[in-house]
Amino acid sequence: MDVDSSQQRMAAYMRDHQDKVVDRWTELVVAGLRGRSSAIEVRHELDDLYALVLRAMSGTDEQAAGELTAVLAELSGSRARNGFTPRDTALGVFALKDAVYELVADAADLAPEYLAFSRMIDDLGLLTFETYAAAREQIIADQATAMLELSTPVIRLWDGVIAVPLVGALDSARTQLVMEKLLETLVATGADHAVLDITGVSTVDTEVAQHLLKTVSAARLLGAECIVSGIRPQVAQTIVSLGIEFGDIATKATLADALAHVLDRRGQRIGQQRTGQQRLGQQRTEPQQPGPA
Repeated sequence: MDVDSSQQRMAAYMRDHQDKVVDRWTELVVAGLRGRSSAIEVRHELDDLYALVLRAMSGTDEQAAGELTAVLAELSGSRARNGFTPRDTALGVFALKDAVYELVADAADLAPEYLAFSRMIDDLGLLTFETYAAAREQIIADQATAMLELSTPVIRLWDGVIAVPLVGALDSARTQLVMEKLLETLVATGADHAVLDITGVSTVDTEVAQHLLKTVSAARLLGAECIVSGIRPQVAQTIVSLGIEFGDIATKATLADALAHVLDRRGQRIGQQRTGQQRLGQQRTEPQQPGPA
């Protein structure tokens, strides 16, 4: 008996006992999911899967195998996005083997058919796991990108002055994102000065310095000047010991110093406006002039 005829005979047997098999399959999956999906939801999914499995085994429907693969891929991706474990996802496929085995356990003449069926389910289970893993990797990549964007804000300090406060490690991928957001903001706002604040950068080494220099060079191509702020004493010592040269790039200890530097180059000053309470206090301390005699 060849494999095709074996699967066709198994498909006919499973079709005759469809309700019994799907009922048991549903019980096994619901028990394994531990309440994460209702029995009605699981039964609806498995009814559709069971019908596709029978169509694929019958060998008369050329599109059935492709449809079965697509449905399993969609189910695996949905489980990955909803936080199900790989075990929960694979259980939906492998539990069918147990349900069918309980049905044919006493039918020795169906042993070859069950063996072929078991191999097919193993292949489907492997496909399910691979699809789940790919979906999880994509989710992690999307989350990493979102975290990078959130950790790299561009803020407006003053008219024509923007700042990029950097926190954490500065690698090639993040440098590219910083550069893109900085250049986009420079074009959108028309700012002529940008401050790269590295107060929150944990380590400043040669690689980080190169990333900063590339960003400054890109900003200068758009006609903007960059100032690097957040040079703490420990960072300054590290830069000197490594022989890192920032060239003609202005560096400041704090973000406030960088803003003051920009305003000084523009010939602007920040004046302090006295509050009403301060003026009242000054009036009280002024000596009173004697009245006319």
